Amino acid sequence: MQYSIVGGSLPAVVIQMSPGETIISEVGGRTWSRGPVLTETKGGGMGKALGRMISGESLFLSHYTAQGPAEIAFSSSFPGRIVARELRPGESVICQKSAFLCATYGVELSVHLQKKLGAGLAGGEGFIMQKVTGPGLAFFEFDGYCPEYDLAPGEQLICDTGVVAMMDATCTMDVQMVKGVKNMLLGGEGLVDTVVTGPGRVYLQTMTVAHLAQLMIPFLPFKK
Repeated sequence: MQYSIVGGSLPAVVIQMSPGETIISEVGGRTWSRGPVLTETKGGGMGKALGRMISGESLFLSHYTAQGPAEIAFSSSFPGRIVARELRPGESVICQKSAFLCATYGVELSVHLQKKLGAGLAGGEGFIMQKVTGPGLAFFEFDGYCPEYDLAPGEQLICDTGVVAMMDATCTMDVQMVKGVKNMLLGGEGLVDTVVTGPGRVYLQTMTVAHLAQLMIPFLPFKK
């Protein structure tokens, strides 16, 4: 299966499919297709479907199967970057609920609950995240610029809340209070930071939808 990521800061992944190949996505995820593609909506079992619903994703998944040589494309919902990740059998990544874009058939989606309550409630990434497990090729969409870091065992990355978009399942996430009362009240960085500890790869995002909305509030017209 061949693919290309096009569009610059408004990206889309364009996948060339051979007969019999299947791509899965959230319901209605496809942006366009060319050639004979059969679309089916499947739940993959009630437990998995309910798990996706709890994580904030659609109850069912769309399956797109090529009936002949075909092309299918999935676009990002916000300016940013699309990342392709080849997952080995049993290898998993943990991502924000809105990050999963599409994947080859065989990749499994499930719920990931933050083990540490503080990270889920105050970290900005959410208590419920999504777990994506191989084998297969998965595509993810991240907001803004997306730097990547490979953390050594025990190495930590300290981030603003909401910045961590995805990490290897071997990483752990927690929160820590900003040190110093003056920093808390006047520093402008908030009360807590998100801390990711390796080993594993971490994907960050520089501009989230929530942050953009917050920045726009002062410029919106006030209506009585």
